[in-house]
Amino acid sequence: MILGIGTDLANIERIQGTLDRFGTRFRNRVFTEVEQAKSERRRDVAGTYAKRWAAKEACSKALGTGLRMGINWRDMAVSNISTGQPVMSVTGWAAKRLQEMTPPGHEAVIHVTLTDDHPWAQAFVVIEARVLP
Repeated sequence: MILGIGTDLANIERIQGTLDRFGTRFRNRVFTEVEQAKSERRRDVAGTYAKRWAAKEACSKALGTGLRMGINWRDMAVSNISTGQPVMSVTGWAAKRLQEMTPPGHEAVIHVTLTDDHPWAQAFVVIEARVLP
């Protein structure tokens, strides 16, 4: 069963401007150390940050809250499994919200997909509830 769906479109040039203006302060406020390391290793640094920004926005929408009610940017984090597929993990208030919206006898699974075509980065998040075995 689908618990939530979220999408977001981010402008890579806007993210680049924010990186230029606020640098480390912005990175540390919004992105986890893993996200920063991944982004800084990429040729398109701003594009990689923009995709992760869009994923966090999309996840907050799928949680049904947007970025309010106590969700912290760093409570939602994008990493990649060995195949390169992005995965979303949640901690803190986002994890609490996910637990609240997951029906008894189910586990929540967060699906995320990212794409970019300069100057745009886009993310979709679907939160699924799977019946526990």
